Amino acid sequence: MSVVHFASSKVKALSADLTLPAKFRRLLQRYPLKEMFDQKSVAIKMHVGGHLGYTTIHPLFVRILIDAVREAGGRPFITDGSGAIPGAKFRGYTEEVLGAPVVPAAGLNDTYYKVMPVGYKSLESIRACGEIVDADAMIVFSHGKGHGHCGYGGAIKNIAMGCVTGHSRGGLHALIDTEFEWDKDHCTHCYLCRTNCPGDAISFDDKGEFSIFAHHCKYCMHCVTACPEGAIEINTEGIRQFQEGMAKATKVILDTFEASRLMYITLLASITPLCDCWGYSTPSIVPDIGMMASADMVALEQASLDSIKIEDFLPGTLPEPLVLREEGKHLLEKIHAKDPYLQVETAAEIGLGSREYTLEEVE
Repeated sequence: MSVVHFASSKVKALSADLTLPAKFRRLLQRYPLKEMFDQKSVAIKMHVGGHLGYTTIHPLFVRILIDAVREAGGRPFITDGSGAIPGAKFRGYTEEVLGAPVVPAAGLNDTYYKVMPVGYKSLESIRACGEIVDADAMIVFSHGKGHGHCGYGGAIKNIAMGCVTGHSRGGLHALIDTEFEWDKDHCTHCYLCRTNCPGDAISFDDKGEFSIFAHHCKYCMHCVTACPEGAIEINTEGIRQFQEGMAKATKVILDTFEASRLMYITLLASITPLCDCWGYSTPSIVPDIGMMASADMVALEQASLDSIKIEDFLPGTLPEPLVLREEGKHLLEKIHAKDPYLQVETAAEIGLGSREYTLEEVE
């Protein structure tokens, strides 16, 4: 089994040495960082958030990681999508604070990339960010949280969506467009579908064309039931296609590195229902869990999801129109109506790691 190291956010006594940042330092000592990163340029891929969001990874954790990489002889830099970098300073992501440069992954204008084939349905290729491809090694430093399109956003989402240009992110999102079928010839524009949508996900444009905002959709089927003409059908296969596409794009990116120069870390704190890309923060839906790390991305994703438990849900933390549904096995599936394990399942199938893991706690 793959090993996943875990540092709990729980503090057993009033001592700084027993808090999560100190445990994170000890967690990093479990890895041969010098062997992995000495004399290498190391891309630390993370999501720097945007606008009024404040629940991204705290700069203290980033500085601890950067210091460890530098002590191992590496040349680290922080990177994220080109459009996110200008606002990174508002969340403390600056070279002065972190001790390493903050670099737009595809250049200032999102135009520095390499086209790489994927060959999955409509996603024929991706534009992989040049600064990522050029790096000798990569640490995928993710913030685990909910995600409207795939239930969960962790390492796979961080790589697939954050290591490609905006053009390719559009191509990935397009894989989910087959979810809904609207028969405009049968639609009478009574708008009962819109009225009965608990997620306010349905809209009609000036020409009367129907559209769905997938982030808000709960797959409750209320629109299908409410339509008196049977004009709406849902094809849930789009959910799987999107997650499979992300996993396949992730493999393309990771294949540009030697496996021994890849490391995956996920912070499971401030676990909000929505992705940091929304540009604002909402309350955590479960108490802080801690930090996990592994050389196996799939094992890390599996362990991270397993740790977000239904019984730990904090009532009253979901903003409207989000609700906790009865359907679904995982907490995030109950919120977003999308199985968050689908991306992990595909990643394992295409050889990115194992879903079987052993959890080793770092005190």
